Amino acid sequence: MRLGFEGLSEGQGALRLSHLNKVNSPVPQDPYQTLGVSRSASTAEIRKAFHKLAKANHPDVNPGNKAAEERFKRASAAFDILGDPEKKARFDRGEIDGDGREAPKGFTGGGPFSGRPGRKAQGAGGPFQGADFEDILSEIMGGRAGAGFGARGPMKGEDLRLRLEIELEEAIKGGPKRISLPTGQTLDLTLPAGAKDEQVLRLRGKGAPGRQGGPAGDALIELVVKPHPVFRREPGSADLTMDLPVSVPDAVLGARVDAPTPEGFVALTIPPRSNSGQMLRLKGKGAFAADGRRGDLLARLVIMLPDAPDEALVRFASDWRDKRPYAPKRKP
Repeated sequence: MRLGFEGLSEGQGALRLSHLNKVNSPVPQDPYQTLGVSRSASTAEIRKAFHKLAKANHPDVNPGNKAAEERFKRASAAFDILGDPEKKARFDRGEIDGDGREAPKGFTGGGPFSGRPGRKAQGAGGPFQGADFEDILSEIMGGRAGAGFGARGPMKGEDLRLRLEIELEEAIKGGPKRISLPTGQTLDLTLPAGAKDEQVLRLRGKGAPGRQGGPAGDALIELVVKPHPVFRREPGSADLTMDLPVSVPDAVLGARVDAPTPEGFVALTIPPRSNSGQMLRLKGKGAFAADGRRGDLLARLVIMLPDAPDEALVRFASDWRDKRPYAPKRKP
């Protein structure tokens, strides 16, 4: 890879070679301090530290931010040394300084590309030619770094990742929904019938705008089904369960009562002599399974006494207990 500035303005040349450029400062940097790692840091720790700094300060992420660009250059120069085992060993032995320059031997002056004694220029390949650096840039820029840092061709915009809380009824029935973006704008979408918790909806072209004529990114909406005050869903099951309060007379004599479902109330028959804990099934009133099958709604009967004291009921129960005692059988 030849280093040339032909056809580039001064600003373009600096940007194209920002990952090749050494930091020209009177005092060489300490690459360990720049990356925020100890001298005993492993290769993986060094790589992770550079990845974090490069991702936060990459010029494509911070257009026009000179301070971020400078931090990116310094981090890149530090990784050029510590990310290369041979250069790292030479730095640790004091043979090169923190900017990758040969340790002075009676001569100072020149620049990293001058070829003068005392500051050896980089080899013909230049720094950062290893796959490790390009892999990291590719991870940061979503695979766009292969053409070389600073490429300004059309680029797809970033994807937006958002979480959207929905009611259980909305997850079952589906329908239109509006979500607020971090920018204050709103985005309209349609929930599919049978939406599931942690399901991700992709809205193509609804993310951040592209650059240089590139396409917009996508909006990735993760659905979060909120807990319901009445209906419960067991993990891995399409059935819903609920507790259904029943009065003592209805439990003894049987009745038709209104039972709630995700679509509204329906009439449910309570058999005579029903007990608490008995389960009644409402077919096709549950949630949706992964294969699209609709589950059932299971109503667990809970026999309830009146909220207010009832003397007639107390006298009846007292007479019943004296004349017709019985001991309920406990189910295993």
